[in-house]
Amino acid sequence: MGVLYDYFLATDHATAVDQAIGPGGDWLSGTWPAEAGADWIDAKGLDPDVVLGQLVACAEDIPFADQQDTPELVWPEPPYPREEPSDPDSPWNTGLVLQQLPDRWRDILAGLPEDAVPAVAAQWYEIEEIDFADHLDAGTTVATFTALATRAQLAGAHLYCRCGV
Repeated sequence: MGVLYDYFLATDHATAVDQAIGPGGDWLSGTWPAEAGADWIDAKGLDPDVVLGQLVACAEDIPFADQQDTPELVWPEPPYPREEPSDPDSPWNTGLVLQQLPDRWRDILAGLPEDAVPAVAAQWYEIEEIDFADHLDAGTTVATFTALATRAQLAGAHLYCRCGV
């Protein structure tokens, strides 16, 4: 079993939780962003912390180690418990995590010129954490993320990632 990542836009944390987890954080409802009417993309194994962070670093043309922003945990509400929760109904036992991506990342991706996508994709293609079919596949994924970021920016919304195990 793998980890799946859905990226979508929402105007605030409450809306993001409703769209990705369930109304008011009710994870038992089994809500998915598409079912909740979210503008979203299915990014399969592209995690927000490392893989997407590296895309942003490629778009900025800086080393990933110099990337200072990180996604913010939205749900379950922090802090992460030090020990595994004994309550089977704890949100920490759901296998779901919702993160907000830094608005700076949204703006960098939204501002990436279309003619820069192939070069950024070629650089991103080389990272070891993902395995694209080829440079064109990486380019399509970069274009998909830049389009979502642009729609979020135009809507005055934030980007979120729903991670599910």
